[in-house]
Amino acid sequence: MFYTQEYNAMKIQKCTLADVGELAILNKQLIDDEKSDNSMNLAELEIRMKEFLETDYSAYFFIEDSRKIGYALVRNSGTPLYLRQFLIERNYRKRHYGIEAFQTLLRHLDVKEIDLEVLPWNENALAFWKRCGFKETCIAMRYKE
Repeated sequence: MFYTQEYNAMKIQKCTLADVGELAILNKQLIDDEKSDNSMNLAELEIRMKEFLETDYSAYFFIEDSRKIGYALVRNSGTPLYLRQFLIERNYRKRHYGIEAFQTLLRHLDVKEIDLEVLPWNENALAFWKRCGFKETCIAMRYKE
């Protein structure tokens, strides 16, 4: 069931191209945490983040007590919107900041429905998103030699 406590302290800030370096660092942490097979280095992640922001994506920092504690990357096209990346920094986890950030993002985007994908071995993320109220809608598979 979706965690319904109202939060008011967290702020959200839309990112600009000036933020791609910081976003790349956070994206690298996300890649490492989810044990993704993405082997991009920081320079490559900066380029990719810049490309995202120059197309149909928006990125947002989550701010708690004047500190950036995470970010989200959302594809603005399509219905429902697509949450491509979401990260709360390691030292802020397990304290409801993730749920608060997600609720803040939904309110900011003014949406009641959003899609995302989770790597199947990322049990912590699967559990977190289920606590937020997500339900599985499909299982994507890939063949790779």
